[in-house]
Amino acid sequence: MTTPKKTEADHIAETRAKVLEAALPQVVFDGWSAETLAAAIADSGVDAGLAALAFSRGPVDLALAFHYDGDKRLAEAMSAADTTGMRYSEKIANGIRLRLELVEGHREEVRRASALFALPTHAGDGAKAIWNTADTIWDALGDTSRDVNWYTKRATLSAVYSSSVLFWLGDESGGDDTDAFIDRRISNVMQFEKFKATMRGSSLVKAFMAGPGKILDKVTAPGAAPEGFPGSIRK
Repeated sequence: MTTPKKTEADHIAETRAKVLEAALPQVVFDGWSAETLAAAIADSGVDAGLAALAFSRGPVDLALAFHYDGDKRLAEAMSAADTTGMRYSEKIANGIRLRLELVEGHREEVRRASALFALPTHAGDGAKAIWNTADTIWDALGDTSRDVNWYTKRATLSAVYSSSVLFWLGDESGGDDTDAFIDRRISNVMQFEKFKATMRGSSLVKAFMAGPGKILDKVTAPGAAPEGFPGSIRK
């Protein structure tokens, strides 16, 4: 059987993985910096040209590679997890806990990444990364929404996850306080969902949805829109 020939994308992905592995020990000392990236490229022995393609924007791409690698492993972990008997809210909380467990040994790297993505120049990258985590969790749970709910679910979970990360970074309880924090945040979300369900029955909301709110019926999840456009509108 002939082995499939590797594409340029395959080589770039392998390069990214090797450089990231070499970078992690250095991040603790120099952060997600140009110095860390240069040292990781040298230590990993990868081709300099491929490294330039893999990290075209420099250190920020290295930090993003770390985050997206965690999301990839999260999808695998959630696929293998036994959630039999769990309520839906518990499955969501479990997804957040699994994501944090995957970086338990890299708390300082996460702290440094959080500081990097807090900068105005990289805030957009950070928001996109958090959104990807929320999307990964919802996809793993089998979310089938394709309307405006696709966005509201991920926006809400993004807020819960990002606040959980910040709490986790300062948690010295061994994880118990973080677990309780996640449960409280999920409980708040479920209360809000119940409130939304109640409001849908009000005459005021019905009037809005029949009028100006009708535009929301045309919003769909991403898929048919051009790359870089966050969704699409039915014509």
